[in-house]
Amino acid sequence: MLSRPFAEGFASDWLAAWNDRDIERILSHYGEDIVFHSPRIAKVLGTSASSVFGKSALRDYWTKALGLAPQLFFELDDILIGSDALTILYTNHREELVAETFVFGPEGKVVRSIAAYR
Repeated sequence: MLSRPFAEGFASDWLAAWNDRDIERILSHYGEDIVFHSPRIAKVLGTSASSVFGKSALRDYWTKALGLAPQLFFELDDILIGSDALTILYTNHREELVAETFVFGPEGKVVRSIAAYR
């Protein structure tokens, strides 16, 4: 099971990296073979995709997404801890409640992430 201090440290650094718009710091939390799922992917990429596969594709997607949202800001609401995963509940710049779940691999990097919006 993940510890509360690990989860809080991860959430704090992850949110700060997003709020600083630091793509390399954001990506530092993820493994090379990351699979990211979000209903926002299709809109940002202009395709029917609901997932992004691999760190390089994720960098491209988030670089484009950040360019479309100059006012982006995340505010922490809560952290939920599981055995090998944690979920961060946060409110974004659009006042939407977001739950993002991160599954960690053996190296301590995120291997799968799923974003869900209210």
